[in-house]
Amino acid sequence: MVPALPDVVMWSIPGFILLILVEVVSYRFHGDDDELGYEPRDTSTSLAMGLGSIAFDIMWKIPILAIYVLVYELTPLRIELTWWTFPLLLLAQDFFYYWSHRGHHVIRILWASHVVHHSSQRFNLSTALRQTWTGFSSFVFYLPMIALGVHPGVLAFCQSINLVYQFWIHTERVDRLPRPFELLLNTPSHHRVHHASQGSYLDRNYGGILIVWDRLFGSFAPEVERCQYGLTKNIDTYNPLKVAFHEYGAIARDVRAAKGLRVRLALLIRRPGWSA
Repeated sequence: MVPALPDVVMWSIPGFILLILVEVVSYRFHGDDDELGYEPRDTSTSLAMGLGSIAFDIMWKIPILAIYVLVYELTPLRIELTWWTFPLLLLAQDFFYYWSHRGHHVIRILWASHVVHHSSQRFNLSTALRQTWTGFSSFVFYLPMIALGVHPGVLAFCQSINLVYQFWIHTERVDRLPRPFELLLNTPSHHRVHHASQGSYLDRNYGGILIVWDRLFGSFAPEVERCQYGLTKNIDTYNPLKVAFHEYGAIARDVRAAKGLRVRLALLIRRPGWSA
């Protein structure tokens, strides 16, 4: 039996807003010429994307939960939530998050969902709230955990903790942390690299809570040069609908113009930017 688990994300929203306000005020008292800070339209778009994601997530959770429950009922395995299994489950979820995140960067149809989070040319705590409205595509990466007997509610709890952790790393106000933290954890320095758009930083540092997966699987890059945020081709819009769906429109146009089934399929599953 799974105990009632709190909705970590919903409980954290007041803290998110408070910390954003603190960061905004911090720029008033001490600005850095290299830090971009906040811009009202950009922040408003990020907040709108965050609110929209909450609404759309409710819709996507229904079919995803149905699939998870089906797999959970079919498997004879059970992993109970205890004081000693919880850290292992959190570790496993972070591992599968790494591969989900990596997949959403290298498969274009998945990137169409995740690109929303990278669409801001600024990097601050409000950027963490700039979430996709089409987040259904991640569920397949976590099916192994369900098949091994992890209750869907426990998986959702671990995912919430992972998401809340990542809020604070969306900032330029925090420089590098002491070396042990930088070696093990995803930090603001590592995540600035992930959001950077210059070539040496592209598709790096996919980790959620831990950065060790990137070190193990060859996708780690340290912060060396100043990060330029946004996309390689910025969309230059604050319209939430365009932010949410622009890449799907681009894919549709490319597929319509392509010749042959092989090329059309490749445009969906190859890296963003691929062309025949």
